[in-house]
Amino acid sequence: LSSREIFKVSSSGWTHNNRRHCPVLGFYSQPSWRAMYATKGAHRLVEIGTDSLNGTIFANMLPLKHRLEGKVAIITGGASGIGASAVHVFHENGAKVVIADIQDCKGQALANQLGENVAFIHCDVSNEDDICNLIDTTISKHGKLDIMYNNAGIMDRPTSGGILDAKKSDLEKMFQVNTIGAFLGAKHAARVMIPQRKGCILFTASACTSIAGLASHTYAATKYGILGLAKNLTPDLGQYGIRVNCISPYGVVTGLPGITEEQRSIVELKLSNMGNLKGEILKPECVAKAALYLAGEEANYVSGVNLLVDGGYSAVNPTMFKFANLVN
Repeated sequence: LSSREIFKVSSSGWTHNNRRHCPVLGFYSQPSWRAMYATKGAHRLVEIGTDSLNGTIFANMLPLKHRLEGKVAIITGGASGIGASAVHVFHENGAKVVIADIQDCKGQALANQLGENVAFIHCDVSNEDDICNLIDTTISKHGKLDIMYNNAGIMDRPTSGGILDAKKSDLEKMFQVNTIGAFLGAKHAARVMIPQRKGCILFTASACTSIAGLASHTYAATKYGILGLAKNLTPDLGQYGIRVNCISPYGVVTGLPGITEEQRSIVELKLSNMGNLKGEILKPECVAKAALYLAGEEANYVSGVNLLVDGGYSAVNPTMFKFANLVN
C-alpha cells in the first residue's frame, strides 16, 4: 500500500476495497496531519489521521514482524540459550544474523535450520584474532554491521564458603569470556560502526548488577565489569550515533549440563516462586525480546540503559539470597 492510499472510516473500523480492517482506536487532533511513509511487510500497525480538506483518512503502515528488516546482526554465544533465542527472534524480524560461538555443531545446525540469512562463524570471544575475523567476515559478506550483541558468557556454581572458597583461576577464566570477550566484541564492532556513524551494541549482563548476593563473587565481578564498560562506552560512542545498552536478566535456566527436562522445569518453577512477578516464568525468549526492543528503531534514542528483565524483583525485594541450594 502506498502512503497516500485513501480509506473510508467508520466508528468500528476502516475499509479499503470494501474489506473491513482493524478497528480505529483513536485519531490525531491535528487537522493537517498526514502519514509520511509506508513500509513493506505483511503484518502492520496502523496510524490514522484526518485531512481537513475532504475528511479522508491516511494510513501510515508500520510492520509488526519485520522490525529489523535490512539490519545485520552478530550474536555471540548464539548457538544455545539466550543467544539462540535471540537468533530466532532477530531472524523472524528480518535481520541477517551471524551466529558466533565455540559450539560448532550446534551453531551450524541452527544456521542450517533457519536458512540463507543466518550464518555461523566459529569464534572464541576471549581470542582477539577470532573477534577480528568475525567482524571482518561479516563486513565482507554483508557490507555493514548494525547490531553487535555481546551475549557469550559462562558462570560458576556458588560456593557455601563465599569469597574464602573462591579460586583465582575461576575468576581469570570467567573474566576472559564474560568481560574481556564483551570488551573485544565492542571494540571491533565500534571499529566498523564509527565510519557508518550509526550502530547498536548490546551486552547481556545480569540482575546481579542490581541485587547483591544473587550470584557468586566471581560471576558478579565479571557482570559488573560489563555494566561499567557499557556505561563508559555510551558517551564515547554516542558522538558517532552508536547506542550502547545492557540487558540484565533474573535467573534464566538455559543449558545447565547434566539436568533433565523435569529438573529444568523444577528449577524454573522455584525461580518463579522466589521472584516478584507471580504466574510467569522467565524464559530465554523473554530476554531475546528485550534485546529486540533495544536493537530496533523503537529504541532509537535509548542509550546507556541497563534494562532489567527481572519481573520487578530488584525494585521491590532487596533481600539477599543465594542459589547454592537450588543449583546444587
